[in-house]
Order: sequence, then structure tokens, then C-alpha cells
Amino acid sequence: MTNGGVSRAEYCVIACAEAWRGGGEILASPMGVIPSVGARLARRTFAPDLLLTDGEAMLVGADGEREGWLPYRQHLALVTGGRRHVMMGASQIDRYGNQNISCIGDWQRPTRQLLGVRGAPVNTLNNPTSYWVPKHSRRVFVERVDMVCGVGYDRAAAAGPSATRFHRIPRVVSNLGVFDFATPDHAMRLASLHPGVTVDEVRAATAFDLAAPDDGIPYTREPTDGELRLIREELDPKGLRNREVGG
Repeated sequence: MTNGGVSRAEYCVIACAEAWRGGGEILASPMGVIPSVGARLARRTFAPDLLLTDGEAMLVGADGEREGWLPYRQHLALVTGGRRHVMMGASQIDRYGNQNISCIGDWQRPTRQLLGVRGAPVNTLNNPTSYWVPKHSRRVFVERVDMVCGVGYDRAAAAGPSATRFHRIPRVVSNLGVFDFATPDHAMRLASLHPGVTVDEVRAATAFDLAAPDDGIPYTREPTDGELRLIREELDPKGLRNREVGG
């Protein structure tokens, strides 16, 4: 626990929730416990128009109760029209936001087989895609990904307007801080530190040079008392968030 009893996991929930601030009536597709709690928290507080799903064919509320049916045709329309914001995981991610969840090592003879490309190219080229990394390390934040699954800013730009129309990576959240791409060349920037984390700690856990704001690096915002109550008592009363991050 840090900062008067707020855990690192709860700062991560807040950071993930903020990814959907100001998005309006869009479909949230969080992957992982903390992104899911974050999306539900956003819906319950500052993003009431956010759409949540059960992962299949139903729209649900922040309490998990069914609110409506989401036909697959409509789901695809949201996906391909930039009206969904996904928060995926990343086995590797580089300075321009290229993401790998497929394999480690050479593609023809990998040292480790992972999930596969899955829907990462479609996600990144058709709607905003953020990332959640529960264990920030140089093995994840790499100079160059072994295989591109999610498309980063450099590769989207090289592919031209058809690839950049809806391409956007709003943020990367890890157990150490929040990162964005608000730089002239869209290289990753350290946007905020979670309380208790130092800049040196983040840089030591990252295999490439990180940009930083000119006016100093802020801390991830504090949760309100109401947000903490929702997280602890209603959205994640079993404390599953702490298993994903730790203290």
C-alpha cells in the first residue's frame, strides 16, 4: 500500500479508467482484471455514455447486468469505424507502440510461442488501442519487437492514410506509470509516475530512451474517496486487482 492506504493496483485502476475519459458513446473492450475494473469505474463516474460488453453479444452495465443486445454486425461497425477503444496486453512493446503477443525470437523458429497475432492489427488500425502491462521490465519494453502484431505509429505512418485514419494509441499503463506518445515523432513518453516510483526505476526497466514532459513528470492522480469505495466495495470486492499487480 502507498500514499495513505491507496495500493499500487488502485493507482493502476485509476490510470486505466482515465483512458476512456472524454470518449463519449464508444465501446470499451478492456482485457485483464485492472483494465476491466477501470472501464467499469469510468462508466460509474465520469464516462456514463461508455458501452460495456460481456465479451460476447450483450451490452452490460457497470454491475454486469444485461442492458441490451449487440449484434455482431453492429460490433464490426463499431470496430471498423473508430468507435471502440481497446485496452490490450503486450508481451513486448517498443518506443513507437508496436506490440507483440505472438512469439519471442525469430518468427520461423521462435524460442517461445505466445497467443498469436489475434485481432491486434484490426484493433490498432481501426480504433484507438491502449495497452496494460502489469510487470514493467526490459523484456517487455524493448528496443524492437520480435514480431509486429499491434501496429505502432512509425509503421502506420509508413503505410499511409488508409492505416492512420483511425490509428491512435492513447496510453500505455504499467505497474510503474503511465506513458503516451505526445512527442513530435510519436515516440513513447513518460506521462506520469505512480506514487512511490522513481524516474530512475522506470528508465532502468525500459530498454529504450523515454521522452519526458518539459515541465516535469507528475504523479498519477489520486482516486477520490468515492472511487475507492466503488473499487473496493462494488467493482472488485474480492481484491483480484492486487493479484495482477501486487502491493
